[in-house]
Amino acid sequence: MELRPYQRQAVEAVYDFLRTRDDNPCLVIPTAGGKTPVMATICRDAVQLWEGRVLILAHVRELLDQAAEKLHLVAPDLPVGIYSAGLKRRDLGYAVTIAGIQSIYEKACDVGPVDLVVVDEAHLIPPDGEGMYRTFLADARKINPQLRVIGMTATPFRMKSGTICAPENILNIVCFEIGVRELIVQGFLCPLRTKAGSQRPDYDQLHLRGGEYIAGEVEDLMDEDYLVLSACREIIEHTQDRRSVLIFASGVRHGQHICRVMSERHRVDCGFVCGETLPFERDSLLKRFREGALKYLCNVNVLTTGFDAPNIDCVAMVRPTLSPGLYYQMVGRGFRLHPGKTDCLVLDFGGNVLRHGPVDQLRVSPVANGNGEAPAKECPQCHAVIAAGYANCPECGHEFPDRNRRQHEATASSEGILSDQTTRTEHEVTDVFYSVHIKRGAPPDAPRTMRVDYRVGFNEYFSEWVCFEHTGFARQKAEQWWLRRSNEPVPANADEAVELADAGALTPTSAITVERKAGEKFDRVVAYRLGDKPPRLDSEEGLPEDVSVVENEEVPF
Repeated sequence: MELRPYQRQAVEAVYDFLRTRDDNPCLVIPTAGGKTPVMATICRDAVQLWEGRVLILAHVRELLDQAAEKLHLVAPDLPVGIYSAGLKRRDLGYAVTIAGIQSIYEKACDVGPVDLVVVDEAHLIPPDGEGMYRTFLADARKINPQLRVIGMTATPFRMKSGTICAPENILNIVCFEIGVRELIVQGFLCPLRTKAGSQRPDYDQLHLRGGEYIAGEVEDLMDEDYLVLSACREIIEHTQDRRSVLIFASGVRHGQHICRVMSERHRVDCGFVCGETLPFERDSLLKRFREGALKYLCNVNVLTTGFDAPNIDCVAMVRPTLSPGLYYQMVGRGFRLHPGKTDCLVLDFGGNVLRHGPVDQLRVSPVANGNGEAPAKECPQCHAVIAAGYANCPECGHEFPDRNRRQHEATASSEGILSDQTTRTEHEVTDVFYSVHIKRGAPPDAPRTMRVDYRVGFNEYFSEWVCFEHTGFARQKAEQWWLRRSNEPVPANADEAVELADAGALTPTSAITVERKAGEKFDRVVAYRLGDKPPRLDSEEGLPEDVSVVENEEVPF
């Protein structure tokens, strides 16, 4: 199995971290971004290059099966055992052991000395106390004090305590991170579209416990007849051309209610899975759903992690949550690519997108007491849920009134300086991505642009568009932009510009300055901190050197 470029970067980041530091790293890769091949490569190298022993810990049996399958593809000769009560396996003495944490947390002595412990879905490690992960690792370190831990997750935070990495935690720092937007732009994840339900439950009547809505109150609220009938009707309406629809219900009674309405009123078969579903029945339903024989599948707290069904092209959230991690995991079921799947439709009947924002700009914690600017908004015309910064709905073209413009115009007569108040902020750039942009609804012969996305933090971006295919002033600006950054001739079109940019023809950007002007719709990138121009790609200096493989590297753990 050949790793994608970012997967190889993740592997190298782990090795560099283990060689140069003595604490424990975490990898952040989105759902469906391919964490398991990265994990399998690390395990293979640990055993075959450095003669180490590895233990992979996970909390659901689907993750154990996936890890075993990928390990077999990456290293078919690697001795792999599975320790899981759910899978009725008790394999010990293998170079790599894949274990369920519930089955093995008191069995460190049976496992014996291990050099690496890889924790999948590492955000589930409790922040403190004597949880199962801490119990096992404490015992394992008594056997091998040099034990190192590697965490892997798509969501490196908890709603109540923030980031999972800290000096006092099991995992100490994120050593590699790639976001949802990068992988969508690069074509490794499926684009998403979002629509809100037409009915608005009264979430203000819900109470909190442990930072989340009380489950019983949520189910009572969402199980109202009018809400279930409305949600089911809209699910059917919006999924006429969809093939696989995964529904998240608020409780068992609520999920059964949804299935009953889907069957009796809409004459469609809707499967149901919950924690009490018998294993053989669950396996049969999931098999039918993955194979396309069952279009609708409703679940309660079961299919959020470890469930791999690339054919899912619609996710319906008929439950609210205050947990950004749970919200992300639900939406993430639709991230995977699949033949014939152009995007994934997210139907949000729980107000989650408005509450947390788009998944590629996810807030680590909800806005306290409901104050602050909403991270997303709903189009009143077509009910699409989009990022708050849009001035026009990308689905139907509806123009949103500009709140800043209204506020400043209302006070301009007495406080004239506010009408042109400008703020400029410099942001350090951690990565830059280039893509060909086609304006929505434009005719086929319309000029395209090169879209440049600057990553400036945890899934935070600013964008600009460079108009190589336009004429006049727009083309002149594009030429100036290019000549400041490259020794290559100015590209004739957007395709050529992206190809050259991806090949390394542009100078690195270390920082951008973003201007926000009251009364204007969009923020603008107005200044840059640039590195040196790279040499011409066809020069000897610009040609990449052959990369040699070092067989006997220093053991990184």
